[in-house]
Amino acid sequence: MTNKVQPVVIEVGEKSEVSEQREKWTSKADFIASCIGYAVGLGNIWRFPYLCYKNGGATFLIPYFLTLITCGIPLFYLELALGQYLSLGTIKAWAVVCPALKGLWIGVAMVIISFLISIYYNVVISWSLLYLYHSFASVVPWKSCGNSWNTANCSEDFRNSTANCTTVNCSMAAISPSQEFWERRILDVSNGIDEPGEIRLPLATTLFIAWAAVFFCIHKGIKSSGKVAYFTAIFPYVVLCILLVRGVTLSWCT
Repeated sequence: MTNKVQPVVIEVGEKSEVSEQREKWTSKADFIASCIGYAVGLGNIWRFPYLCYKNGGATFLIPYFLTLITCGIPLFYLELALGQYLSLGTIKAWAVVCPALKGLWIGVAMVIISFLISIYYNVVISWSLLYLYHSFASVVPWKSCGNSWNTANCSEDFRNSTANCTTVNCSMAAISPSQEFWERRILDVSNGIDEPGEIRLPLATTLFIAWAAVFFCIHKGIKSSGKVAYFTAIFPYVVLCILLVRGVTLSWCT
């Protein structure tokens, strides 16, 4: 494949429209890596294991794979096929698929959803970056109590403390240091939605870094995003393999 830019002629009823000139992928490998990076990401590492644990463990994989085969893969292929065939943006593409809608509802809705997901995922990435920063300490701060953000309920042996909790004395249930680090140090959770709290400088900094990374990844279009896709496609699998090895080597609870 080449980098030549060619206009694409699309028939809409009796009229012919020449779409704006768009760049082509440098190679098929860039396109495949971008597809893999789009399909596999932070959710596979952060959200999917939790959903499996919460919904029955390995049995959750049965409805998951059924839905993947019947809905996920066909819709993913349909989206790629439409994008490659029409070479148009979301709003204009749906105007060709269904001229009656002119892309006003479907296209705009998809753009809004993509915008909201981008905001949501960048916030999660900012949390990850902050944890990454603290992980370089000789002793990670979520390992023990005694820090400035810990409370009297913090207990390094919180599992046994919670198990021994009786119905009479459960008001002061133990909390793990990792939970208090998350709620009181990273997020600094307020007492309710009516108290928005203050801007957390560490979170604001990592969020800026996350958005800056997104900008530099896509500011040159597919020329830059196609190369970044090699990392985004491979790194999640590396992390999943590390977590798998770590998981199978943990001691079983009795």
